[in-house]
Amino acid sequence: MTDAPSASSLSEAPSDPAKGTLRILQLYPREMNIYGDYGNVLVLRQRLAWRGYGAEILEHNAGDAFPDDVDLIVGGGGQDSGQVVIQEDLHGIAPRLRDLAEDGTPMLLICGLYQLFGNEFRTNDGTVIPGIGVLDLETRGGTERLIGNVVATSEEFGEIHGYENHSGQTFLGEGLKPLATVLKGAGNNAEEKHEGARYRNIVASYLHGSLLPKNPAIADFLLRTAAERKFGSFEDGGVDDSLAELARRHAGARPR
Repeated sequence: MTDAPSASSLSEAPSDPAKGTLRILQLYPREMNIYGDYGNVLVLRQRLAWRGYGAEILEHNAGDAFPDDVDLIVGGGGQDSGQVVIQEDLHGIAPRLRDLAEDGTPMLLICGLYQLFGNEFRTNDGTVIPGIGVLDLETRGGTERLIGNVVATSEEFGEIHGYENHSGQTFLGEGLKPLATVLKGAGNNAEEKHEGARYRNIVASYLHGSLLPKNPAIADFLLRTAAERKFGSFEDGGVDDSLAELARRHAGARPR
C-alpha cells in the first residue's frame, strides 16, 4: 500500500517576496471548477503580487494528503457527477476543514462546494446527500434552474455582481447570515431574495463569473484576513481597480 500523494503545487511562490507568502489551497480543481471558478485563484495570486506578497497555490484532489499549513481555501462549483466523485474524500478531510473554519481560516466556497459544506442536499427523488456540516444550511433539489446575471447588495462588501446557474435551492439555518440581499436574480432560492452565506471568515456564494474579478472587495477581505492572521498586518494600498469597476458597471447594466 502506497501513501496518498501530497497536495500538489500549481505555481511556486516567488523566491523572495518582500512581504511574505500565503499558501492558497484550491479544493478539487479537477471536478469542482466550472464557469471560470479557477479565475478566483488567479485574482488572489495577482492581487498579492501587486502588493509585494507571494502566493503558493496548492490543490487538493481526491486521494491527496491534506497539507499541514494552509492560509486560505478556495472551492468551486461542479456537475452533480463531480460532487459524487469527491464526496468520500470530502468527508474524510471534513474534521480538518471544520477545525480550520472554526479557527478563522478564510474560505471562498462557490456553488457545489457551498452546498456540500452544509448539512445535507435533498434531491427531488428524496435521496439525501450528506454534507460536512461546516455551514448550518440545507439544499433541496428544485424543478427549475435559476440562471442569469445577479446583482446583490451587502453591508460588508457593497454591490456584488455575478452569474448563477443552479437547480439546488439553499436555505440558511437561524445562526447563519446571508452574504447579500438580491436586487436582480434569484440567489440562494426562489423565495427569500438572499444570496450566499457568511460564517466566521467564510464567504459562500452561488455566483460564478468568476466572482472575484468583479468583486475586489471580497478578494481583499480574504487576503487581508489571511495576511493579518499570518503576518500580523496587511498592506492593501496601491491597486488600480479601474478595470474591475468598468466590468462591474457593464455587469450591472446587463439584463437578467
